[in-house]
Amino acid sequence: MKPKKTTKETELEDIAHLEADQPISKTKLKAEADAQQALGVRLSELPKDKLLKLDLPEAVFNAILETKKITANGAIRRHRQYLGRLMREMDTAPITDQLARWDGKNHAENAYFHGLERWRDRMIADANVLSEFIVQHPQTEPQAIQQLRTLVRNAQKELTSNKPPKSSREIFRLLREITSAEMQGLDPL
Repeated sequence: MKPKKTTKETELEDIAHLEADQPISKTKLKAEADAQQALGVRLSELPKDKLLKLDLPEAVFNAILETKKITANGAIRRHRQYLGRLMREMDTAPITDQLARWDGKNHAENAYFHGLERWRDRMIADANVLSEFIVQHPQTEPQAIQQLRTLVRNAQKELTSNKPPKSSREIFRLLREITSAEMQGLDPL
């Protein structure tokens, strides 16, 4: 025999049923439409190469490209509304996630890059840290290891002679290539 529900539980269930039966308010619908339109405007400000990376539907992609050509104020407003309508018909979660990553708001990606910077700085300060990196990342190819050794030596020379940190940037780029497969779920620390 099931235990009886308390009055508080039944009240919460009744409220949930009432909320499920009620239509979405016009205010909420308007706010969602405005958010989609703002996302469309944000996309229209991106360069074409970034738009291609987003895997947008063809109609949305073409509308965004057309937005860049329009100069009349009234036409811009109408086209933004059209773009917002197109955006409401698609799932925008992956787009907003990618925009957040591009804006640097993705904390996991920032932590990943900071970890790579720490590895690079430690390698430049002490060449023996490279061995520690190799132990933690056994998938590293021998040619990449050799390239890292050379870049570390060059970065140390650049540091002592006050030259621009070209090799230091290359070390970071190479570390990112080596660990990019692990970035999906792991911290490079």
